[in-house]
Amino acid sequence: MGTKLPFDPIDEAARQWGLRWGAVDQMHAVTSLMRVQQLVLNQLDDILKPHGLTFARYEALVLLTFSRAGALPLGKMGERLQVHPTSVTSIVDRLEASGHVVRRRHPEDGRARLAEITPQGRAVVEAATAELVAMEFALGAVPDADLRALSALLRPVRERAGDF
Repeated sequence: MGTKLPFDPIDEAARQWGLRWGAVDQMHAVTSLMRVQQLVLNQLDDILKPHGLTFARYEALVLLTFSRAGALPLGKMGERLQVHPTSVTSIVDRLEASGHVVRRRHPEDGRARLAEITPQGRAVVEAATAELVAMEFALGAVPDADLRALSALLRPVRERAGDF
């Protein structure tokens, strides 16, 4: 990271935006949201890197941990993680290469493949989760009540987009 700016660049962008176009509040909110997403994801990836994980791989391992049998079809993983099938394949490839998951044939559908978490994968989830919790998922600067309010504020956007 470089030198801190003496002004908020998002505030300045909003000021400039308002001289030309409308929806200034929406533009400011989206730009702020996207910047915070970058900052938080970078911090989460820094926490997870020593475990050989990215946040996307961590999410996949957590999903498998939550599943009853510790295994899910790749298609179902994509649906639950809300990512493209190609992304799931890439994530599972990396997790398999690191010994955190194995691919198995689906017992009922010969065309489908299951990703199954290994004992090593379970151990890395526990270790990584302990660090993420200790670091408050990079959101320690935000009071708990504000975190709940933020989640509530974002829910209608997710709902309208068809997330659930």
